Amino acid sequence: MSKTDRIEARIEPELKQAAEAVFSKLGVSPSDAIRIFYKQVELHQGFPFEVRVPNAETLAAIEEVEKHSERLKRYNSVDEMFEDWDLKL
Repeated sequence: MSKTDRIEARIEPELKQAAEAVFSKLGVSPSDAIRIFYKQVELHQGFPFEVRVPNAETLAAIEEVEKHSERLKRYNSVDEMFEDWDLKL
């Protein structure tokens, strides 16, 4: 099948750069990623993931985390987090 249709979209440069870095790690081009997404939409007959508005409880939890984010410890991986926990036990 000939690939002749085009998709054009405007997005924030930072989002584009971050997503393309992930695509690169996965070994796919942005066009491949879009094609995969479209194929999954076709197969699922909708988004291939849940899309919904957060409820009040979730929004309150997000706000609480954002309010105290400077005090929270961040980890680069789950393994790093568990290693830190093991050291404290």
